[in-house]
Amino acid sequence: MHEEKASIGKSIVINGELSGSEDLTIEGRVDGKIELRDHILTVGSNGRIKAQISAKAIVVLGQVTGNLNATEKVDIKETGSVEGDVVAPRVAIADGSHFKGSIDMQKKDQPEKGVFSKPESKAKSETPKTETVPVNGEFARV
Repeated sequence: MHEEKASIGKSIVINGELSGSEDLTIEGRVDGKIELRDHILTVGSNGRIKAQISAKAIVVLGQVTGNLNATEKVDIKETGSVEGDVVAPRVAIADGSHFKGSIDMQKKDQPEKGVFSKPESKAKSETPKTETVPVNGEFARV
């Protein structure tokens, strides 16, 4: 199945919320909020973004001012510029790019800051078993 990719040309200006269910390349200007939860956003070399961005993956070749939140990866290329905080399990920042902000590379399965998960309770508590194993012909407790 071939999936279409949408694009916003360099003469297009969008103010407000932008959302969709397909991959998107932006060469124009967007001010506001961009939400592509299950898709890839590419900010082209002519793209100028002032927005909070949420997507599966974000590739930056142009300029972004605002926070980036990706469920898979944020990739800032050589010509890319990001001023804002990045939250993603994988982040790549190319040599020569510009970045100002913080990075949180917390994995999906880790609890959020301040939230602790309880270990699974066992039906009965077991005491650790000690076993003896030979070490250099001698027995040692492990």
